[in-house]
Amino acid sequence: MRSGSPVLGVAGPLMRAEAEKRKINVGLAVPDRDEMVYLESVRYGRKVAWRNVVAGQRVPIELTSLGRAWLAIAPEPQRNALMAQFRSRHSQRGWLKLEREIENAKLDVGRLGYCWASWQPEVVALAAPVRVVGHSLPYILNMSVASAEPPRVVTDRLAQPLLNLAARLEGLLA
Repeated sequence: MRSGSPVLGVAGPLMRAEAEKRKINVGLAVPDRDEMVYLESVRYGRKVAWRNVVAGQRVPIELTSLGRAWLAIAPEPQRNALMAQFRSRHSQRGWLKLEREIENAKLDVGRLGYCWASWQPEVVALAAPVRVVGHSLPYILNMSVASAEPPRVVTDRLAQPLLNLAARLEGLLA
């Protein structure tokens, strides 16, 4: 699939270059029902050793920057159905916090072009939509790093590289 995909053929080398240059993780995913599915993920490990997350790894939409970036641009009926599904999985108090985070992510994608989440301890991830002409689903690009730094420090450092890479991919895949 990788060798036959023009999107992954273009994105893969650029993602690897960014991961190596910045010593971060870079991923590309699409939605599938209530999860995001990685098509490509380049992980830069703490021991400066590369490992690729297997294509097909799934992460929850409502908790991750990948999923929240998707929800920000999802068609309203699909978004509403997913939000109802997520609401049923969480306690009332937990859902109110999560719903607020999802709404803030939607605002951030609209205003800034990306959103961020920290759903695992000391991991901050940013994500941005990548629209590819001729593809019905947008791809979602993310950058993440394990760090004890406050999320704002990480987002200040990675936002522009993420947006630049997303724009570059959109331009090359137009």
